[in-house]
Amino acid sequence: MVDGTEAIGFVCRRDLPASDRPAERLQDLRPKARRARGGVSLRVLYIAHNHPSIRPGGAEQHALELHRAMSSLPEIESVLLTKGGPPVGTSGRTHEGTFIAPVDGHPNEYFLYTDGYEFDYINGTITDKDFYTKHFRAFLAAIQPDVVHIQHTLHLGYELIREVRNTLPKAAIVYTLHEYMPICARDGQMVRTRNDELCDEATPQRCHECFPHLSPQTFFLRKRFIQAQFELVDLFLAPSHFLMQRFIEWGIPEKKIRFEDYGRAIAAATPERSRQHRTRLGYFGQLNPFKGVHVLLEAMRLLEADPVTDGQERVTLSIHGANLDIQDGEFRRNLAKLLDETTKSVTLVGKYRPADVPALMRDIDWVVVPSIWWENSPLVIQEAFLNRRPVICSNVGGMAEKVADGVNGLHFRVGDPVSLAQTIRRAAGTTDLWDQLRRGIPAVYSLDDQVVKLGGLYRSLASNPRASERAHAVLR
Repeated sequence: MVDGTEAIGFVCRRDLPASDRPAERLQDLRPKARRARGGVSLRVLYIAHNHPSIRPGGAEQHALELHRAMSSLPEIESVLLTKGGPPVGTSGRTHEGTFIAPVDGHPNEYFLYTDGYEFDYINGTITDKDFYTKHFRAFLAAIQPDVVHIQHTLHLGYELIREVRNTLPKAAIVYTLHEYMPICARDGQMVRTRNDELCDEATPQRCHECFPHLSPQTFFLRKRFIQAQFELVDLFLAPSHFLMQRFIEWGIPEKKIRFEDYGRAIAAATPERSRQHRTRLGYFGQLNPFKGVHVLLEAMRLLEADPVTDGQERVTLSIHGANLDIQDGEFRRNLAKLLDETTKSVTLVGKYRPADVPALMRDIDWVVVPSIWWENSPLVIQEAFLNRRPVICSNVGGMAEKVADGVNGLHFRVGDPVSLAQTIRRAAGTTDLWDQLRRGIPAVYSLDDQVVKLGGLYRSLASNPRASERAHAVLR
C-alpha cells in the first residue's frame, strides 16, 4: 500500500477552471470497438467510497482486490472508480477540466473528486446535483461499462444509481451491501445513540429517538428516497445471511438479493511455532467506537489486575489498526487512558498493510473481534482462518455466523469486558483448547473462485439486465 500523497495524481479542483462539457475532456477513456479491445467482451465498472491507499478499510480493500483479480480474466476489462481528493499529488497526470484523476501506477483505476461538494449524511446524497448530471455522467459515458458493480455509495450518494440507469439504460447494476447504512442513519451501525445498545429495527419513531432534532417524517422520507434508488438495482449481494435477512425485512425483494461471501486471496498458511501457552492476542482493524477495541482494553485491564494463573505467561495484546486520527476527541482520550492503564500487556502497533497480515499473525495465537455492532462478514475473521488462528468474537450478527462457538473460536457477550476477560482466561488457560479449535477452522472462499462466479453473473446480467432471476442460478 502506498502513502496517500504518492497515490493521487490530482490537480483539478472546484476552484480551478473547468469545462462546461467535461465529457469532451475524457475522450481518451472511451472504449475502442469491441473487436479492437483484444478480445474483451465485457467491461465492468466497480465503484467504492475510498481507495485503500488513501483510507484503509474492509469494503475498500475488497473492492480493490476484486477489481484487480477480475482484470486477470482475458475476456473482462475491469475499471475502478473511488472517491478522491483533495489534490495533493505531484505526478501531474490529470484529465484537466474534470474531477477525474488516475491512480498513479495503476491503469484503469480513477479518483472522482467530491470534497468540493456538500454531502447529506442523513439521506446519503450530494446536494449539488451537477455532480451527477455533469461529472459522474461524463465518466460513465466515457467508460461505457456493461456492468456497474457498486461496492459503496458513502461520499458519492445513492443517486449515482439513478444516474447509471439514466446514462447507461442497458447496463446491469449490481450492489454489494457491506453494512446497514441504507437502514440506519448512524453510519449504518444499528446501534442506539442514547446507550449504544444494539438496534433490532429501524422505524421512523425509533430513528427520531436517536436523532431528536430530526422528525419521524424525515426518516420516513429517507427510507422512501433510498428505496426508490434501490428499485433500479438488478441484483444485491449480501456477504452474510444475517445481513441479507435484515435487508429483506427492510424491503429489498427476496428475489433481488443473494448471499455472496467475500473471496480472499489464498496464500500459504502461517507456519506454526510450538508454544506451551497460547496467551498472545491480536486485534486487527479500524480503531473506532463500533469496533469495540475499548471493550478489549477494558478486558485487558481486568486481566492485568487478575492474571490468568499464577506462574503462567502474561496474556498480551497487539493492536494493529488505523483511522484513530479521524475519531472524535472523547473516544481518543478514553483509548489513550486505557492504553496507559494496560502498558504491561498491550502494545499499540498501528497501521498495517494487507500483505503484512501473515507475518503479523505468526506472532499471535488468537484474533479478537470485539465489535459492539452487528457486523456483516468481517474480513479479519477470514484472514484469521486463512492463517489458522481461532477467533474470539462478540456473540451477535455476522460474527456469530462466521465463528462457531467451541468449534473454531469462542464467543463472549457483546460489549461486556467481564465476559470477554473470562473468555480470554478460558482460551489462554485451557490445555489443548487452541489446537482443538484450530482443527475446526473451515476452508476460506477463494478470490479466484469468486472471480469466476461473478464473471458468470456479470455475463448473465449483461445479456439480459432485467433477468435477475437468471443470475441467481449462477450464485447458487
